Amino acid sequence: MAAERSLPNLWHATAPAAPGTGPLTGDIRVDVAIIGGGFTGLSAALHLAQKGVTVAIAEAKMIGFGGSGRNVGLVNAGMWTKPEDLIATLGADVGKRLLTELGDGPSLVYQLVEQHGIACEAVRNGTLHLAVGAEGLKDIQDRERQWKTFGAPVEVVSADRAKSLTGAAGFAGALLDRRAGTIQPLAYARGLARAALAAGAPIYTETPLRSAERKGDLWKLTVGGGTITAKSVIVATNAYGDMLAQTPWTSYTQELTILPYFQFATNPLSDNIARTILPERQGCWDTGLVMTSFRMDQQNRLIFGSVGRLDALAEGTHRAFAERSLRKLFPALGNFRFEYWWDGRIGMTTNNLPQMHVMAPNVFSVSGYNGRGIAPGTVFGRALANHVMGEPNALPLAETPVTPDPLRGVKSAFYHAGAQAKHFIDRRF
Repeated sequence: MAAERSLPNLWHATAPAAPGTGPLTGDIRVDVAIIGGGFTGLSAALHLAQKGVTVAIAEAKMIGFGGSGRNVGLVNAGMWTKPEDLIATLGADVGKRLLTELGDGPSLVYQLVEQHGIACEAVRNGTLHLAVGAEGLKDIQDRERQWKTFGAPVEVVSADRAKSLTGAAGFAGALLDRRAGTIQPLAYARGLARAALAAGAPIYTETPLRSAERKGDLWKLTVGGGTITAKSVIVATNAYGDMLAQTPWTSYTQELTILPYFQFATNPLSDNIARTILPERQGCWDTGLVMTSFRMDQQNRLIFGSVGRLDALAEGTHRAFAERSLRKLFPALGNFRFEYWWDGRIGMTTNNLPQMHVMAPNVFSVSGYNGRGIAPGTVFGRALANHVMGEPNALPLAETPVTPDPLRGVKSAFYHAGAQAKHFIDRRF
């Protein structure tokens, strides 16, 4: 994996300040130790603490360092996989339950936002899955049919309606999902952290997990400059699990193909221009072979993203593609500049569904959100909390063994190089 570059991330610039946290320097004992301070770990800690369980988070860097502070901020319902395919993969009982829980995932997110007064630019006017050409239209029509079977409030809108809702021409239609919406993702993560701290769950940042040792029916974790002794452990690092390199709990990363994703954010647009782009503030992504996304933030910045990593060699190609794309999508945009740009990792599984593992006795993990980390991360955090408390059937996902993907490295490299090549060519004419 390429080394992280320090890039100007919009979410870091506009999120409310993180709550005061610091490294662990002593020895503590809790019921549950959580490794990772993103959506999953924070949700688990909050729900455990609210039930009186002693819990502590050890985060190697800072709250929301990984995908929680880098993603697009679309609070989507369900997974990328279509409902019928999901059921075919998981079986009727597990599949239908997972569809229900993740279909209601945005409701949980927005409920927590309201309950804890989280200032995170929360907007719940739906999302738009934009159809590219006839094949794209066929795809979203099939998704509409399948989701409506489960009573979901989804609707395929015409090309004209899609243009009216986005301000962008050229799409064959769009699937409007009224369950969904957008947030400022890092602000949401920091808000969850504040709520967890207030509920009594300490969070230790700059506290990497260094080793884990089984002592009787307890785990002794060496973290940062101290130790955490706990009966149960939740590993919540997802696509950033390589930070556990010195522990025995890294095997799940061998089943994740890393899909890099970048974003560029413009300067705040004038009110005259901004009101013509996504007037209802839905977030969007398309059905293109190499997916792109766009949305607005509260300061009228237009945020454009696509597959690719902003390393020193690829950044120029992706930047030029982003600029061409915005000018083609929004011809009246006028002069603009990119003030922020950043990238992150999406953990992809071979069946495009999350995986639940028991990594060792009383060590639990859910990973592989396949680009949908906000609502599923929140839902699975709550589910993991209930699971370690002994609630039967708390997890809407069956335990599976880790199944390494021998082609994950090749696929990750292909995504990076393929996206760069496509972006070099796309939308030049």
